[in-house]
Amino acid sequence: SVGGGWFTPVINYPEVAILGVGTIAQQPIVNAEGEIVVGRVMKLSLSFDHRIVDGATAQQAMNNIKRLLADPELLMMEG
Repeated sequence: SVGGGWFTPVINYPEVAILGVGTIAQQPIVNAEGEIVVGRVMKLSLSFDHRIVDGATAQQAMNNIKRLLADPELLMMEG
C-alpha cells in the first residue's frame, strides 16, 4: 500500500468485474442511538462492464458484501 484509502480498479479483458478494497480507517460515524462515535470504515469500489452486468445487479452484490462484512458470522452459517 502506498497510503491511499480509496481507488477505482480497472477492468482488463476478459474480466467482467473487479472489486477494489481500501484500507480500514477510523472515521466518525453515527451509531444506532444517533450518537457520533469513532468507527472503523473500509471503502469498497466495484468496477464492472455495464454491457454484461446491470447496475442494479452490481449494487445488490455490493449490498450483500456490505452485509457480510458487517456481520461476519453470516459467513459461517449453514444452509
